Amino acid sequence: MTRNLNMDFRKSVVINTSKKEWVPSRLPGVARKMLERESAESGRATTIVRYEPGSVFSTHTHEGGEEFFVLDGVFSDKTGDFGAGMYVRNPVGSTHSPFSTDGTQIFVKLGQMKPDDQSYVRIDTRNEQWLPGLIDGLSVMPLHQYEGEHVALVKWQEDTVFNRHSHPGGEEILVIEGVFEDEHGRYPKGCWIRNPPGSMHTPSSSEGCTILVKTGHL
Repeated sequence: MTRNLNMDFRKSVVINTSKKEWVPSRLPGVARKMLERESAESGRATTIVRYEPGSVFSTHTHEGGEEFFVLDGVFSDKTGDFGAGMYVRNPVGSTHSPFSTDGTQIFVKLGQMKPDDQSYVRIDTRNEQWLPGLIDGLSVMPLHQYEGEHVALVKWQEDTVFNRHSHPGGEEILVIEGVFEDEHGRYPKGCWIRNPPGSMHTPSSSEGCTILVKTGHL
């Protein structure tokens, strides 16, 4: 059983999820690509999860909360149907029985919420307004903020270069579309990047991209 996977937050981690193998879960029709994991079936985890059409996951409670972004298909539970581009947060103590009628893939984070952050969040990012970024060529869609934690989608136009900067509380990125870059590498769609607190870089995109970004949580 996988445990203590990429749990040293002092180290940078880069994973091209498109090249990782799917690992079957304990329930039929549900498979995972594990990115970070504290324990086999509990604690902190960051994962790409795939539901085959007609798959059902058993009823469970999120002791540390759940946050997910729907990559494709439709994910469902008792609160609704969530299509591609939906950003969802279920707080600490929430319970549900997820399923997918037609199949879906989601990027999901478990066991990482503060108990007093009790917001249920449902944002359809395909219908939400983009705001101007800090420089020309960047657009931002804020998704959630609580204390030091910030979550947003960021859209990069072609040939955009951002200022060199540091992340005192760490940074985590999932490339949703296009190719994201910095001086350390080139990250196509599906790449997951986690940079430790205090890390610095000069991000850019020569081709344009959209990334899901979380900062201040490490």
